[in-house]
Amino acid sequence: MKFLRYKGFYGSIEVSLEDDCLFGKLEFIDPRVNYEADTAHGLEHAFKMAVDNYLADCQALGQEPAKPYKGSFNVRIGSELHKKALIAAKEKSMNLNEFVRQSIQHAITSS
Repeated sequence: MKFLRYKGFYGSIEVSLEDDCLFGKLEFIDPRVNYEADTAHGLEHAFKMAVDNYLADCQALGQEPAKPYKGSFNVRIGSELHKKALIAAKEKSMNLNEFVRQSIQHAITSS
């Protein structure tokens, strides 16, 4: 999936054949922020306006904007894989967080 990018935010790109329009939402944050347009250029403009409006609304309300990435997340991998990951991390003299971080980095750069 391709994303629109602006000011550290990512937006989806979707097509509605029924409504003959393009639409999307800001991804990776909890508040739902939507946008739509009739053209690809218009959708990019609507996305940027949605980001700017969201940031302005947060400022007006005295709230911190939601961060798309907090740097931590929960992953459910099952007890057997968890055990194997802990053992592999220990064998490499790492803690589990560093082992998982390096494993993810390797998977991303290898693909």
